[in-house]
Amino acid sequence: MFSGIVETIGTVVHIEREQSNVHFTLNAPFARELAIDQSVAHNGVCLTVVALSNDEYKVTAIDETLQRSNLGSWEIGTEVNLERCLRLSDRIDGHMVQGHVDTTATCESVEEIDGSWKFTFRYTAHPEWVTVAKGSICVNGVSLTVVDSEKDRFSVCIIPYTFENTNFKNLQFGHSVNLEFDIIGKYVMRYMSINNLQQP
Repeated sequence: MFSGIVETIGTVVHIEREQSNVHFTLNAPFARELAIDQSVAHNGVCLTVVALSNDEYKVTAIDETLQRSNLGSWEIGTEVNLERCLRLSDRIDGHMVQGHVDTTATCESVEEIDGSWKFTFRYTAHPEWVTVAKGSICVNGVSLTVVDSEKDRFSVCIIPYTFENTNFKNLQFGHSVNLEFDIIGKYVMRYMSINNLQQP
């Protein structure tokens, strides 16, 4: 479980393909503090540490993960938002994030607004993937508040600290991002769909 508060940015330094799996090696400031089998969120995708070496560690993405996320587009040098899993004693500064990415979205626009940035994203509509204004959304592992909400698109505003300390500073028109919709919203929509209830 994660909070969507990015700890640091890691860099992809090696990519190895093995059948349908892809092994990624990343350089990260907290690599020496990790342990084998530990969970780390990568752009919001929960992956397990399988090997360690000094300031680098390795994780493996299976085909299902590659199909649902933007990990398949990673290259050597790609910067990745990283967050280690929560401890029970931690404050939850973002929202409850599972690290289970639902889908990807495409950046439609980036607008600078007097010291902050407004990003708009579009995704393929699905009955269980909903956003609400002032609700929570996890974008590339970052817990954010929805500003504008439509059936298949939404916008978020990014403060300077988040812009500089995540890979949002690299996002441009047409780039793909990982989305994890709010878990409570997904359960509500699932309940409504299996009970044939109308969306309010």
